[in-house]
Amino acid sequence: MRKLVPPPALCGFLLMLVLMFVASYAVGAAAGPVAPGMHGSDRSPGGSEGGAGADDMGDMGGTHGGGHR
Repeated sequence: MRKLVPPPALCGFLLMLVLMFVASYAVGAAAGPVAPGMHGSDRSPGGSEGGAGADDMGDMGGTHGGGHR
């Protein structure tokens, strides 16, 4: 019967993992959503249709291209 019981160190480690998961879940539930105003992108799978794309640099005022000095 004793051979069927896992070692105490393994039981303690698994208990610690379960307690850490429960604690992190409780903290996350109490904190609420990280970015409540976050929306998905409006880009279609084939590319961007109107508006600025995700890789558009926009107005980078004061920057100079080409590395010229």
